[in-house]
Amino acid sequence: MNGTDTLSRLGNMWWAFALLAMNFLSFSLMGADKARARSKRRRISERALLLASACFASAGGILGMLVFRHKTKHLKFIVGLPAMLALHAVIIFLLAVQ
Repeated sequence: MNGTDTLSRLGNMWWAFALLAMNFLSFSLMGADKARARSKRRRISERALLLASACFASAGGILGMLVFRHKTKHLKFIVGLPAMLALHAVIIFLLAVQ
């Protein structure tokens, strides 16, 4: 193993960590918004929730929808988040094969 291989592995680990962190944030935002809805406090905007998921965190958003049963009747979330996930998967695949 040479220095280039080590740097490549570190780069891959960095991206994996970043994706994990972004998905955790998206998941957490869904949970926080659900808690705010229950306590009748100021909510996190749908735009912010969708934007967080659009930043390669759609899996976390979908998981948050399912776990917290939140935004499950809103078409832009029911259709939009899986569409984002599919797009993200294609982009990651295309980047991985280069």
